[in-house]
Amino acid sequence: MAQSKEARIAVLGSGSWGTTLALLTARKGLVTYLWTRTPEEATEFTRDNENRRFLPGYSFPPNLRVTASLEEALNDCTLIIFAAPSSDLRYNARLAQPYLAAQAEPPLVVSAAKGLEMMTLLRMSQVLEEELPEIAAVGNVCALSGPNLSKEVAADKPGATVIAGKSEKACQQAQNLITTTTFRVYTNHDLIGVELGGALKNIIALGAGLSDGLEAGDNAKGAFMTRGIAEIGRLGVAAGADPLTFLGLAGLGDMVATCASPFSRNRYVGQELAKGRKLDEIRASMGQVAEGVYTTAAARQMALKYGVEMPITEQLYLLLFENKDPMIAITDLMMREPTSEMYGFRI
Repeated sequence: MAQSKEARIAVLGSGSWGTTLALLTARKGLVTYLWTRTPEEATEFTRDNENRRFLPGYSFPPNLRVTASLEEALNDCTLIIFAAPSSDLRYNARLAQPYLAAQAEPPLVVSAAKGLEMMTLLRMSQVLEEELPEIAAVGNVCALSGPNLSKEVAADKPGATVIAGKSEKACQQAQNLITTTTFRVYTNHDLIGVELGGALKNIIALGAGLSDGLEAGDNAKGAFMTRGIAEIGRLGVAAGADPLTFLGLAGLGDMVATCASPFSRNRYVGQELAKGRKLDEIRASMGQVAEGVYTTAAARQMALKYGVEMPITEQLYLLLFENKDPMIAITDLMMREPTSEMYGFRI
């Protein structure tokens, strides 16, 4: 797929996912800037020609440039990918806003973070729209989500993702810039569903890890994931999403990958909780963010707001934040009042 030689990509966020996305576009031949929070980190990446902390073994192509200067990264950029954790998104967008407002032509902006803002319960695109009004006004805010484990994408293993936004043109432009021979990008009109699918599936991944850690069996895990899709679908529909989105890449596809892979951070947290380790200890030992932890709390608040029943989310919240015994949580889920399989989730 031909691209303009003048296309410039900026990736804000130098963790494993941000570095992977920078590798993806740079390998495609696009000039790509990977922004780091500190000059020391930029110097380290440039010296090593890789991100040894989060993505060791994957050398940077010549057109991947690392910088701690937002001015340099964002100058005349075509596409900006926000790839830091959801808790950092607003801060990063606020830092970027003066540079983007000065550009003659508003760039495309894509959120690659899968989470919800804790205090406001906003989706990531909504945060970007608040902080980048000039870009939001022309419909250039999109979101990327799907079964995209960074180590597999970095290794050029085949995979797919979805770009969603309010503007079909913006989605197609971002699709063209990000698609490669091993990374197929689809578009979707349902921005709400794509973002909620990507965020809420992390809750289910925590529970899947817990199920694996407790050796509950494949029957239990299969049932748990299926009921998880129904649960996040109920909340998504209440928030205005298309229920079919939760059966697509950002819903079922992402959930299968995240609940099954040994690379999944959220699944890992669940497994470690099953061993009796404390949440703070697990998170401190990881060095990376497991978005599902705080998404559980945010989703619980959203469920109360919309009057949606989310029993899995409720039990995981009690386990994570109120130290409920996992076996009691499982029993409480199993002993709920019997109901129809499609209760509250109609297509």
